Amino acid sequence: MIRAEFYHSGGILKGFDIGGHADYAEAGKDVVCASVSSAVQFAVNILDEFDCEPVVNVADNLISCRITASENTASAIIEVFRNHLEAILEEFPDTIKITISEV
Repeated sequence: MIRAEFYHSGGILKGFDIGGHADYAEAGKDVVCASVSSAVQFAVNILDEFDCEPVVNVADNLISCRITASENTASAIIEVFRNHLEAILEEFPDTIKITISEV
């Protein structure tokens, strides 16, 4: 299962961690993993384009993104990203676990 944890403080989303595997299909043919990977890359690129100064760390099977500027814009972008993951989850149940944590 893909684990998507979103972090917020005072009602503003500050970042996210995404890791794991959907296990929907074999490696290289898993449309859920491909969809989530593409969405993560898109979200980080949009955050960068809108000068939200994302700090991104990539480890083995984990990507972390924290925001250092443009909090309202960044929070809106991250919220749209979270909604996109919820739509994927609706289409492919039991493949993503989404949590929101206070920081």
